[in-house]
Amino acid sequence: MTRLYPWAELAARLALAMLFIIAGAGKIPGYEGVAGYMQSMGVPGALLPLVIALELIGGLAIAVGYRTRIAAFLLAGFSLLSALVFHNPIADPAEQTQFLKNLAIGGGFLLLWVHGAGRLSLDARRS
Repeated sequence: MTRLYPWAELAARLALAMLFIIAGAGKIPGYEGVAGYMQSMGVPGALLPLVIALELIGGLAIAVGYRTRIAAFLLAGFSLLSALVFHNPIADPAEQTQFLKNLAIGGGFLLLWVHGAGRLSLDARRS
């Protein structure tokens, strides 16, 4: 059974990474709309390039397992912060599922931060 662990680690990394790669890439064509939404939530739209870069670069780093702990720590913080800013379940109970989703994603990234990428990663090849 433990022979499957490296493959499960890879699948988990890819599942987490895909969300951020697709989300980051999707913000580019709708840039002005996303910036406007951020501003409506009290977040400066000028931060959008950093958000896109974090999602794309962080997502790719997680996917291939490169500097996984750093990327996971940053994406965990991003997930938890965006849950609090954009999905406040107290102000809007309809946002509870989105809040919990971001909380769970942040938890997954914290596990990657603690345990690393696993054997099927660039990090493992470097060490």
